[in-house]
Amino acid sequence: MAKSKVNIPSILEASKTFTKDNFLPVYFFCGTDYYSIDAAIRELESAISPFIGSDFDKEVIYGDDKANLAQLLSMASSFPFGSEKKFILFKEFDKVKDINSLTDYVRNPPAFTTIVFICNGELQFPEKEPYKSLIKQKFIFEAKELKGNNLIDWLVDTARKNGRQLSPENALLLTEISGGNRSLLEDQLEKIFTYLGTEKEIDFLTIKALSASLKENTIFELQDALGRKDKGKSVKVLYNLLEKGTEPTFIIAMLTKYFSGLSRVNEMTGKISDDAAARIVGSHPYYYKNYKSAREKFSDRDLFRSVNALLNTDILLKTTSFDPKSLFTVLITDILK
Repeated sequence: MAKSKVNIPSILEASKTFTKDNFLPVYFFCGTDYYSIDAAIRELESAISPFIGSDFDKEVIYGDDKANLAQLLSMASSFPFGSEKKFILFKEFDKVKDINSLTDYVRNPPAFTTIVFICNGELQFPEKEPYKSLIKQKFIFEAKELKGNNLIDWLVDTARKNGRQLSPENALLLTEISGGNRSLLEDQLEKIFTYLGTEKEIDFLTIKALSASLKENTIFELQDALGRKDKGKSVKVLYNLLEKGTEPTFIIAMLTKYFSGLSRVNEMTGKISDDAAARIVGSHPYYYKNYKSAREKFSDRDLFRSVNALLNTDILLKTTSFDPKSLFTVLITDILK
């Protein structure tokens, strides 16, 4: 998928228009951060609801390759049924084939209707219509996934807003256990808040205890089992991760990071502190002792073979329909040869 070369405003900018005199007639939300898109929709719906007096003036429509966009836009151009505003939410715009009719509508939209289009994924052809006109009219907003320090800052800030203390180090731990999906991370935080009760600090032991209380294995347990060359435990933990919905691509990414980190252990041993070394390999200090122990069991040749096996599994996951459990079972066998 081609990436946009146009500077599209962040979806966070859209919320500045969610007031009576500032509602835009058209919002086009695109991008890969579905958490931000959902949040923007909820905020817009809440802001515009007081101006909608009839259920007939609120519609939710799903697009597909047979969707009649021209008919929808004609409906959007008709006056509300006794309300100040008409609100239409059009999901999965990316599935619509005939999008030409949107261009004329965008250039001269009625002020009494606010229509929101949701396009999953990055914008493919911003230089073409109707996207060119959407950009010109400033109706289009992009939601990019938070990554790295931005994601950590969001977690820390979310905890703070809920009266809790979460260090960046432990926020990183939480992302490595749960992945980078903000909806899932928010769900995990809610569980932690409940688990903590009146306690304020979300520390390492809290996160670890929550995983145990939910009987959920973590990616760190898989890494440790592989580091001990315990095939039985590795397979058991891996299956648990897959069954609870952990994305195979996330497992591949974290294991690749793990074995890349193992390859650096010897060069840092005795030269810097374990805490500093843990930060370099991207792990929590608590787990770094396991890195050092695993490095004694894995030769340079073992590490090279493991990284190649991960690469091959990643390719097979993306290019074939093989069952992930079968592919990962073979992967573990290849790593622990």
